[in-house]
Amino acid sequence: MLEDILTKQKSYFDAGMQTVLRGQESRFRRIVIQNGNLVANARSEESGICARAYLNGAYGFASTSEYSEEAARRTIEAATKNAGYLDKYNSEKKNAYPGIAPQIITSPRMIIDFEQKRLVDICKEIDAYIEGKYTDLLSRTVAYREDTMEKIIVTSDAADGHVSYPRCNIYVALNINTAEGQPVEVADSFGGFGHIEDNFADLTSIYEKIDKLYKQLREKAEGVYASAGVKTVILHPDVAGMIAHEAVGHTVEADLVQGGSVAGPNLGKMVASELISITDFAHTAFGEKAPLPVYIDDEGIPAKDAILVENGVLKGYMHDRESAALYGVEPCGNARGYAFSDEPLIRMRNTCVLPGKDKLEDMIASVDDGYYLLQTGNGQADLTGEFMFGITMGYEIKNGKLGKAILDTTVSGVAFDMLKTVDMVSDTVTWSPSGTCGKKQAMPVSMGGPAIKCKITIGGR
Repeated sequence: MLEDILTKQKSYFDAGMQTVLRGQESRFRRIVIQNGNLVANARSEESGICARAYLNGAYGFASTSEYSEEAARRTIEAATKNAGYLDKYNSEKKNAYPGIAPQIITSPRMIIDFEQKRLVDICKEIDAYIEGKYTDLLSRTVAYREDTMEKIIVTSDAADGHVSYPRCNIYVALNINTAEGQPVEVADSFGGFGHIEDNFADLTSIYEKIDKLYKQLREKAEGVYASAGVKTVILHPDVAGMIAHEAVGHTVEADLVQGGSVAGPNLGKMVASELISITDFAHTAFGEKAPLPVYIDDEGIPAKDAILVENGVLKGYMHDRESAALYGVEPCGNARGYAFSDEPLIRMRNTCVLPGKDKLEDMIASVDDGYYLLQTGNGQADLTGEFMFGITMGYEIKNGKLGKAILDTTVSGVAFDMLKTVDMVSDTVTWSPSGTCGKKQAMPVSMGGPAIKCKITIGGR
């Protein structure tokens, strides 16, 4: 656990600048077992301090990998000096950001360490279960990934905080040959926020999910190619959440709005069906803890929900202090940095499409000829909202009933156009808690939503 050696360093803050001092410790682990062989077993840790000083619209930033009181003092001085230097060449002077009431924010969980061998043993136990039960597999992979962070945040004019983000996941991939000798694969990840005791103390539920995964694999091995074209589809929450994150979420990050995203001219306009509402939750969603609870961001802003789309209308953006001041709104705590040496950027946290009132079985029954799309693979989206994602698991829908599984395909479209075709939204939400967003720097995120019925372009074979 990080010792707070930073609070006493406030005396070194320049009175004319808005300053944030952040100490951070991060731990990363990766374990991979392929076909019973341990092929990766890695653990690394890093810690350090960074400081950011703001003066008249100019940021000065500095960081060091040394975690000590003297290092903190030097880092504050370096950031202050850098801000002063940049201010000399800053032709557009800006007012200081509105201050935040002083408070101290802590998260309820701190980092717990575990022996690496225990993690390896868990992966081996899961692998042994798969090997013993499913002897017809072409190959199998069990991988453990952990990315935990602990941060101490000290500010001149905002909130101070001591928060932690423990997260661990186990990824399972299964391969088999089709009757024609072509390999097919299915994969899924299990776990999320918390430690191994929170996620993997009892493997019974993991085995049940692996059994379901194998069933999908067998069905996919006998699957058919999707028919290309604009089709009526039901997007599983995992797919709907991915589109909400990649094709909508990034367009409403205020720094990317300033960079020309499609959301800029659409604020206050209908961008989706009135059935669609999207929120970036801070730490609590639907009365429960969000999958990746964020209580304070790396600028010292207490985190609260950011309402993005409400009943189809684009209501707002995600902000840091700078963009919030520019747009005349309150920041919601979306500025986060990944490593101690990273400046905070506007990032998503728990981005979710809100549930509707429909039952999934009624949604399927309403489709005469379409597809139920369950999982996405790699994909991309740009600031126009145009997207293309791989679909790695799905089923035909024929006359209101699920049919054959489909082989890998793609979906594409423009997010705001696609969301305007939504005419049914399920009444339950499923989260994907193991996401990592790659906007300039990696960042843990979660995404989720209900199943949604819409029209989308499928690539076919």
